[in-house]
Amino acid sequence: MSAIASNLQAVRARIATAAKAAGRSPETVQLLAVSKTWPLSCVLEAAAAGQRSFGENYVQEGVDKIVETAARRLEWHFIGPLQSNKTRLVAERFDWVHSIERLKVAERLSAQRPAYLPPLHVCVQVNVSGESSKSGCAPDETRALCEAVSRLPGLRLRGLMAIPEPTDDYASQCLPFRQVREIYNRIQAAGLPLDTLSMGMSHDLEAAIAEGATIVRIGTAIFGERNYA
Repeated sequence: MSAIASNLQAVRARIATAAKAAGRSPETVQLLAVSKTWPLSCVLEAAAAGQRSFGENYVQEGVDKIVETAARRLEWHFIGPLQSNKTRLVAERFDWVHSIERLKVAERLSAQRPAYLPPLHVCVQVNVSGESSKSGCAPDETRALCEAVSRLPGLRLRGLMAIPEPTDDYASQCLPFRQVREIYNRIQAAGLPLDTLSMGMSHDLEAAIAEGATIVRIGTAIFGERNYA
């Protein structure tokens, strides 16, 4: 078994254990393999081990991998900050966008989504920790943005995404995820049919699942530590 296949097996076991501890079925949590900065060979290795969904942060790198793997019918999620001038490639090539933080970006994705493709699945990103370095809309602006995005043709609003400030303390990890879930619940109660909470990464997936995550975005625990040099 390859290292990536072994790592995937270990991550799936972590997800299953966390889901059961939270009284949930493991099938309610989707594993998104974050392949940014990793070569195509790593994506192919993960795909050979049964992984179907991949996340990318950089538009051109993601598009190159999508083109190279077109015959494999993988599912591609854009999860990084998205500039207005990069929306066309994302609208044309990706299946999901997790990082909607401004209506202008959503409007461009809507206008640029080809009519022959199914709606682009989108999540609104919430800056739950209030960090100036993090993308996302303010918690108190989330509902209004979700309502506006939900009315755009060519898009299907699925839920919320968050990247809280990292910490090793479990209780401190749970708190921001709980806050995002509470925002999600309020928006659901207002009538929007949300079904997705994209939250949790390699270091905090257990806390995220305990607080209701339906997609966990895992890179390091599958592919290893990144070298950005």
